[in-house]
Amino acid sequence: MNALPTFGFVTVHEASLADGAASEAAWLARAAATGRASAHLWRGAAGFSAPRSYQRLPRWGEACGASGAAGWPVHLRASGGGLVPQGPGVLNLSLAWPRASTAPIAFDTVYRELGAALAAAFDHIGITTSVQSVEGSFCDGRFNLAYRGRKLVGTAQAWSRVGGQPVVLAHAVIVVSADPASLTEAANRFESMAGSGRRYRADALTNVCEAWRAAHAADVAPHDVEVRVAMCVAEQFARLIPPLGSVEE
Repeated sequence: MNALPTFGFVTVHEASLADGAASEAAWLARAAATGRASAHLWRGAAGFSAPRSYQRLPRWGEACGASGAAGWPVHLRASGGGLVPQGPGVLNLSLAWPRASTAPIAFDTVYRELGAALAAAFDHIGITTSVQSVEGSFCDGRFNLAYRGRKLVGTAQAWSRVGGQPVVLAHAVIVVSADPASLTEAANRFESMAGSGRRYRADALTNVCEAWRAAHAADVAPHDVEVRVAMCVAEQFARLIPPLGSVEE
C-alpha cells in the first residue's frame, strides 16, 4: 500500500505566496473538508520558515523583529526541523491529503516515496541525486536529496487533525537558482540573532543551476531552468496517478 495518495494534478502558483505556511494550513483544511488530496508548487516571498519549537529560543522575539524590519519576515510552520530561507530561486512542493483512518504509516515510508518521486524528476533533467543527511546544511535531515554530497532538496512532513479529521502534509524545498552562500549567510544571521548556537556551512548546500553545470559539463544552466524543474516535478507526481483524478486547486 502506497503512503502517498493519488493526486489529480499539481497546481503551479505563478505569483509568490506571502505566507506559504498559511497557504499550507488552508490546503490542509480543504483536504479535511472535501476528503481530497492536493499538490502545489509555489515560491515564497523573501523570508524564513521556522518550526514552532524555535519560539523557545532565548532571543526569538528580537530576532523576528529585526529580521522582519530587514525584509525577511518569519513564518511558523506545522512541520518540524529547522530554519529554512525562502525567496526567489527557491521552489516548494506541498502535498496535503486526508487520512482515511488513524492507523499509522511510518514517517519513513512517506519520506521514501516522496524522495523517490523527486529523484525520478531530477533524473529526467540529467541530475542524479541521493537521499542522505548533509551535515552543516540548514534544516538537515536523513531524507534530504543531495547532489555529490551537497544538499539540493530538503523534505519535511506533519501529521495533524483539522476538525477531527486526520490530515498529512509532506513538503519539499528545492534550491533552484538561489545562491547557496547567500541563503546560508541569511540563515546564520538569524540563528545568531535568536541565540540558537547553530551555524551552517555554505559548502554543504548546492542549487539546481550548479548541479546542472556539473552534470552536463556546461558553462551555464538553461535560462528557463526553474520552469524545467517545475515541469518535471509536476509531471512526475501526475504520473503517479490517473490523469483525470478528482482534485481541486
